[in-house]
Amino acid sequence: MSKQRIRIFVTGRVQGVFFRQTLKAKAKQNNVYGWVKNLKDGRVEAVLEGDTENVTRLIEWAHGGPANAIVEDIEIRNEKFSGEFSKFDVAY
Repeated sequence: MSKQRIRIFVTGRVQGVFFRQTLKAKAKQNNVYGWVKNLKDGRVEAVLEGDTENVTRLIEWAHGGPANAIVEDIEIRNEKFSGEFSKFDVAY
């Protein structure tokens, strides 16, 4: 399987709706590593590394987010896979 690293920025009502915690749980389920954090401007930023199929599954989930989220936009940036992560964290 091919490996992929993606950085996403999620815009909308994505803070205070368990976006980070739910993304962490989904990442663990899909063997995706990296981190997620809230940004001061109200967006959520995440770095996702893993098998392309699993990373794609998380990006698809992020377009809707958890139940109370209202996702308006997702910016996706491809980055070079590094394999630097051994788990998925919520960063602060």
